[in-house]
Amino acid sequence: MSSTGFPGRDVGFGVQAPETGSDGLMKRPLSDMERAQQQQMQQALFLRSVKQRTLLASSASPCLSMPPPQDPFLGSSASTASLNLMSSGSFRRQEAPQIGPSAALRDGLHELERRLLMEDEEDVVSAPGSAVTTAEWSEAMQQLITARVPSSVPSVSGANQFSTSPTNSSSSTVSSSASSSPPSSLASAIPAGIFLRQMLLDTANAVADGNIDMATANLAVLKSAANYRGNPEQRLTAMMISVLFARLKPAPAAGSFLPAAEVCGSDYFAASQMLYEVSPCFKIGLVAANLAILEATKEQPNIHILDFQVSHAGQYSALIDALVDRQRLHPAARPPSLRITAVADRTSLFANNDIDGALRSVGDSIEKLAKRHGLVVRFDVVHRAAAAELDAAALGCEAGEALAVNLPFALARVPDESVSPFNPRDDLLRRVRALRPRVVALVEQEINTNTAAFAGRFASACAHYGVLLESLDVTAARDSADRTRLEVGLARRAVNSVAREGADRIERCEVFGKWRARMGMAGFKPAQLGSAVVEPVKARLESLRPNPGFSVAGEENRIGFAWKGRILTVASTWR
Repeated sequence: MSSTGFPGRDVGFGVQAPETGSDGLMKRPLSDMERAQQQQMQQALFLRSVKQRTLLASSASPCLSMPPPQDPFLGSSASTASLNLMSSGSFRRQEAPQIGPSAALRDGLHELERRLLMEDEEDVVSAPGSAVTTAEWSEAMQQLITARVPSSVPSVSGANQFSTSPTNSSSSTVSSSASSSPPSSLASAIPAGIFLRQMLLDTANAVADGNIDMATANLAVLKSAANYRGNPEQRLTAMMISVLFARLKPAPAAGSFLPAAEVCGSDYFAASQMLYEVSPCFKIGLVAANLAILEATKEQPNIHILDFQVSHAGQYSALIDALVDRQRLHPAARPPSLRITAVADRTSLFANNDIDGALRSVGDSIEKLAKRHGLVVRFDVVHRAAAAELDAAALGCEAGEALAVNLPFALARVPDESVSPFNPRDDLLRRVRALRPRVVALVEQEINTNTAAFAGRFASACAHYGVLLESLDVTAARDSADRTRLEVGLARRAVNSVAREGADRIERCEVFGKWRARMGMAGFKPAQLGSAVVEPVKARLESLRPNPGFSVAGEENRIGFAWKGRILTVASTWR
């Protein structure tokens, strides 16, 4: 699909709001979204470059003599992976003295915010006569935090001192639970969401630098502002606090706890399936992969799909619907013979004790779904113990078939060169290439939790999960039990992909640029996505969730799915 640009209107701060088409969807080139995300990350990096590195420093002695913090999400014992924070409700906002900055300080902060959003880093930091200097910013942040910290900071490990405090407010706040709105002086000085996000980044840097005193003191303040039933920013704070606690917690005794359990249990998989159903950016990513496979194999009498991540029958509902529509338009044509082979790895950490039964159940559902529409689908399961077993004979490939490979949210779980010198991730891609498929469909999250250092992964996760949690407000009620379970799963994912290192870090997502490089090194070339794929994807998104915040942007062989311009998932096709 060719890149298409659309004029927009200026909404301030140098941001162009894209116009919408007749279908109500925001239409922007994928490259524009990527540039916007890079600018956001540069602004976040600048905020860190002028931050007060000694926030809540050693002078706050009551905060620094606390015992090593315990992770409220993972529980007090490292031998379990349960997130007691979500189930027991261990956050409540603490009352803060209503002390605000002076008018001059407030004006200075407003000027700083304007410059941060409009100017480059070099201009703000070094330009002569700049209205706000680094020292003034540090002093302002110190005054604000001093005003926010109660005279007696509660112990981080005392989970019983906090209770849930649900809220229906759509705006971020760190106000006292005793009042319905934050103190006007604080609210006008600096947005609460920016305050919390910056303190999270500062705390992550403190942890990375080994400044445990500062990290522990900041966590006490962050915990008082977090609320897993609150608005998206408060929920993000609760989630990222669990990451910081996991990073600070001493390594458990050998054999007592496997970090892989965080993202390999049945509860986690159930939460992942809820995410694929609730979030349009994930659900439509799977739809795009289906339609791309069908387009690449059109007019073929025999279609064989190798799927490395079959998890539920709904993954193939769009493909079956498209086959039914095609048959309706061409009733005289013979419907194609469709085979779906689930490729399972018994040695994988993600393989459960009843992997055969689980996959067979999914296969039965797919076959019944097809039968209701008058189609015949054959579902098989093939087990492999190593990538070397990925050959045509072992996978049941037959002559005359149009072969397609589906990799939906699968490659991020395959170790790469940073984990093993054998580089199983690239080895898998090379062996898939040797099968000579007509198309390979790849769907992954747009976030780097692989090669970046801890602080970089933390910043990337804050941006990604912050947008995802905000988008969930449109699709799921805040007090929904299913949403709570879903966000528990997201918290587990964030803990594993951000806090863990080495082989313990199971999910290693990469941004599209890195996937493109990997696919190219494995011998793949981009497979163009035409309107036969893109337009139905847009129509499906509009039918599922007609909200202008969700958008689809496509270029060449990829489609990005975004919330308010921030890409969350990308589907791409290769040959």
